[in-house]
Amino acid sequence: MRGPGYLLRGLGLWRTRPGLMLLGMVPALLVLLLVAGTLVVLLLQVGDLVAWATPFADDWATALRAVVRTGLALLLVVGFLVVASMTFTALALTLGDPFYARIWSEIERMLGGEVPEDGPGFWRSAADGLVLAGTGVALGLGVVVLGLLPVVGAVVGVVLGVVVSGWLLAGELLSRPLEARGMDRAARAEVLRRDRGAVLGFGVATQLCFLVPLGAVAVMPAAVAGATMLARDLLDRPGRAPQRGG
Repeated sequence: MRGPGYLLRGLGLWRTRPGLMLLGMVPALLVLLLVAGTLVVLLLQVGDLVAWATPFADDWATALRAVVRTGLALLLVVGFLVVASMTFTALALTLGDPFYARIWSEIERMLGGEVPEDGPGFWRSAADGLVLAGTGVALGLGVVVLGLLPVVGAVVGVVLGVVVSGWLLAGELLSRPLEARGMDRAARAEVLRRDRGAVLGFGVATQLCFLVPLGAVAVMPAAVAGATMLARDLLDRPGRAPQRGG
């Protein structure tokens, strides 16, 4: 339960540093508008897309053709929403890297000490974002498959999806303050293992906030700030010396 506390500390910056938090909303809002615009286009064109993809149904009875194509249209829209929700964070972190770097550096200064300058850079952030997006798509498909199981499938799928996506989200948010200290993937994983419960609690709390309409826009800058605070506390815990690398 310590993990959600870091998110709350990040949200507290809306009171003390509102300008910084508003700056962090910009990339999340842009990604949200991009997703919403794509969804509108899909809704306007989904009938034509389904008809184009199912020419074999043109000669079917009207009622049967309508049922099949309506079902396919719903499946296409739901699939888009699943993929969009799983890739939102990756897109926001990649496109908004300069904005979130500002928040990260300001939090580092607030916590004291020098701000690490060995940042991941745009292309590394983009590559990590693609990995997170691909993992998110695979996770979304897995949740859909689990949801097909009778009785317990929906519950198991949702719980597992939130837990796994929360862990992945926390790892991605924590990567910037850790990579800035020259840590490679193995070293970052070792730091996260120092308090798995706090990392998981932080990631799940953030993921649940993202599920609220417009929650991701308001919470994303606070999540970046909270991740920086969590990373500093994890680094202060005893553990093996982190290995520097790419």
